[in-house]
Amino acid sequence: MTHGTAHPGGTPALRLTVLVGEEDVWHHKPLYAEIVHRARHAGLAGASVFRGIEGFGSSGIVHTQRLLSLSEEMPVAIVIVDAEERVRAFLPQLDELLADGGLVTLDPCEMISCRRTGGQGGTGAGEGGHG
Repeated sequence: MTHGTAHPGGTPALRLTVLVGEEDVWHHKPLYAEIVHRARHAGLAGASVFRGIEGFGSSGIVHTQRLLSLSEEMPVAIVIVDAEERVRAFLPQLDELLADGGLVTLDPCEMISCRRTGGQGGTGAGEGGHG
């Protein structure tokens, strides 16, 4: 995108953000990893996981990297962007996975796919955190 001009060919989409704790698990596996696995299995366009450096949730306890005693339970955000109907079809899986807590937000957005040229391999947006 260039200085305030819209990129042609953008597609309306929905951004799903799931906020959980880094130590949250699903059947002995990190919860964020299970969400990413299920998103891939559901055929969603991509998913990325971001680890927070400080935050608090419903408990009101601030977790931060600055204090060693609280650094284990850092906030984690899983972000998925795809067509609205595909994202909404995925929500029932989150109901199951987040039975013990978590926060889900949905935001309308515009999806613009930026692909590398020249046939070079690499990762796209939502794959390995690059893109």
